[in-house]
Amino acid sequence: MAWVCRFETKEYREGRCENRHQWLDNDDLRPIPVQDRTYTWRTYFWFWLSANATPASFYGATTALAAGLSLWEGIACQLAGQIIIAAILCVNGRAGSVYHISYPAIVRASFGVWGGYWPVINRVVMTLVWTGVNAVQGGQCTYVMLHAIFPSIARIPDVFPANASALNSGGLIGFAVFWIMTTSFLHIQIPKLKWYIYIKLVFFVMSCIEAGGIGPVARQGSTVHGTMKSWIIAQYIWIYCANCATYASNAADFMRYAKKPNNAFWPQLIGFPLSTLLVGLVGNIVGSTSQVIFGDLIWNPITLLDAMLTRDYSPRTRAGAFFLALGFTYSSIFSSIFENSIPAGNDLAALWPRFITVRRGFYIAAVVSYAMCPWYILGTASSFVSWLASYQIFLSAITGVMLCQYYIISRGHFIVPDLYTTKPSGLYWYSNGWNYRAYVAYVLGIAPNFYGFLGVFGVHVTTGAQREYYFAYPIGLIISFMAYWGLCILDPPKCMSRHDEWKEPSDYVAPEDESMVGDNSSLETNKEKGNLTNVSLEVLEA
Repeated sequence: MAWVCRFETKEYREGRCENRHQWLDNDDLRPIPVQDRTYTWRTYFWFWLSANATPASFYGATTALAAGLSLWEGIACQLAGQIIIAAILCVNGRAGSVYHISYPAIVRASFGVWGGYWPVINRVVMTLVWTGVNAVQGGQCTYVMLHAIFPSIARIPDVFPANASALNSGGLIGFAVFWIMTTSFLHIQIPKLKWYIYIKLVFFVMSCIEAGGIGPVARQGSTVHGTMKSWIIAQYIWIYCANCATYASNAADFMRYAKKPNNAFWPQLIGFPLSTLLVGLVGNIVGSTSQVIFGDLIWNPITLLDAMLTRDYSPRTRAGAFFLALGFTYSSIFSSIFENSIPAGNDLAALWPRFITVRRGFYIAAVVSYAMCPWYILGTASSFVSWLASYQIFLSAITGVMLCQYYIISRGHFIVPDLYTTKPSGLYWYSNGWNYRAYVAYVLGIAPNFYGFLGVFGVHVTTGAQREYYFAYPIGLIISFMAYWGLCILDPPKCMSRHDEWKEPSDYVAPEDESMVGDNSSLETNKEKGNLTNVSLEVLEA
């Protein structure tokens, strides 16, 4: 027999489960069945080594060199920022690994079952942008492959304007080929995709070994000094942190597949900054070689590879470029799926669950991301960094509210069925499905950073405002966290814990999880009756 944690009494469950609202619920938004929780600690550790193993990760690594820092200073800034965001990612995704539900469902606990739509829309925008960005970068890889085979593709007249330098007419062909290859893999079930993580990592490592080489730039010092250097260091630490703001907010989307909750914590806390350190190191070294070969710093490694192919179109160079580009292309495909398609699919499914499943969301995201013209974002290093930093003010405010809700207000205790119901008796109904406390905290978290946010898009702002904006992510996170806590103290919601004890279950199993019927396995569950409010423990006979 197996002990299984069941929320509430049978009558309670039937009353609430039968009242799941069609605009809030579908199979993809419900807790992952036990049989599909297949990601172990090894999966999560290698996940980030594989997920960050893409040429797109090189971009952030080399922009610090363009700002005047040395290679090693840039790497140190990147590592510091990634350690900070890894900690936020792990603690914010904890609810996903325990309750096995996605970000769109979790955010309803703090913003309300209807109010949760706006945070999902916020995150949808960013995931769509990143889906397009990675598709452009993957298209560049595919273009190099095609260029190595067909030299005439480089002679196609360019119809793109000059400021769309990340993509030319030949690159558009590569983009289309890459899009077709990526969408062909989207039919694979998510739990079965973990094996492609390991294959992808092998491909990328082999490509980097062939592409790498240390140039004199790697041994040069910084070109900025004094106070200016200090501010640049601060800027890039938080840029590298904010670069992964989407991961921190939607961590539950991939942590929900954990076999056990702790499988997703320590491996990511270590693996995430380690992976970005290794990829950043390779990115800076590869970028520095362009100074030796061409006399200029080429921050896009794919552009560097194509430049080498253009300069020397010998059979040896063509073969090398093809296989390097093939490895980069394969890496980009699965990075796009894990980092963009899966979160976008979860978000879009939450916006219209009656008609959109996660898989349908994959394909919708692929189409919409193209319409956003993402090649403009990748036109220059400076514009790319601006996009990395700009949207952080919205995501940091959402993350701050979510963290406060789970750790302070709910004390780790979610009534999962109430996340899918519009019954006024539901714990997360608040006021007509909206929690004003979360929205006030959200606005207060954005307000101090909004002036600096305008400066990113060309509005003239003071030097002080520019520097204050360097710290936009922690400012938004802390202010929204404290504001939400204070508002809940002044006007306690029904879901606010009246006791100080921690109420998180060891692992949640949904009452309707049919995979547990007849299960004799040693599933780790709650056995302490006092751990949760209104919890009944049932013994399932094998």
